[in-house]
Amino acid sequence: MEHRPQGVITRGTTGINRLRRSDRWLVHDAEVRAALADAPDPLVVDLGYGALPVTTFELAARLRTVRADIRVVGLEIDPARVVPGRDGVSFARGGFELAGLRPVLVRAFNVLRQYPEAAVHEAWATMQAALAPGGLIVDGTCDELGRRCAWILLDSTGPRTLTLAWDPFALARPSDIAERLPKALIHRNIPGERVHALLAAADRAWAEAAPLAPFGPRVRWRDALERLRDHGVPARSYRHRMRDCVLSVPWETAMPAN
Repeated sequence: MEHRPQGVITRGTTGINRLRRSDRWLVHDAEVRAALADAPDPLVVDLGYGALPVTTFELAARLRTVRADIRVVGLEIDPARVVPGRDGVSFARGGFELAGLRPVLVRAFNVLRQYPEAAVHEAWATMQAALAPGGLIVDGTCDELGRRCAWILLDSTGPRTLTLAWDPFALARPSDIAERLPKALIHRNIPGERVHALLAAADRAWAEAAPLAPFGPRVRWRDALERLRDHGVPARSYRHRMRDCVLSVPWETAMPAN
């Protein structure tokens, strides 16, 4: 059965190591690791990899540290961007319908950012319908060098978490990442919206942690995270020490008010 690609051709900008922060998070996230480990067929789709597939190869290499037999397929709606496969990674034409594949993990980075906000939920639903049982989707956005990243983790029922990650030396304050929020949230950073309140709380905690600034932004952010939790923000804690500044919260903490 032929599957007609769903979506439109986007700019296709990409770059080496642009998605390294989200890749590191995927490798260490317990829910993602469990989904990959438990999958009868560990198929991963990299949707909308852009003009060059470098980040698809990087994703495959990093995820194979979790499970060596992972298969990665890069999908692009633009047939001119579909390239020959190598190193166990293949490429095909496809869009939100995922080319009829049934992946356990979908990474769609810097794709929906170029769509109107009203298109987000339909795109999510189309990808969710194609997931393998227990499958997950990462819908994310980052800047051109990958220093500021934000993504939503979804399962077949809907969004589960929002994660913000940035180079410790790239931001003056946490709310500077607002310009890279995923499409579902980027227009919601206004008073009265949960994501606005979350970023304001992160800025306050960052300011309170200012006495630790001489020890570097990583130490300061770890202290700010503890302050956020003390103030009632359900920020996730990680057992391993992160090289990035990371703020991950349940979706209910950031979801649109309506």
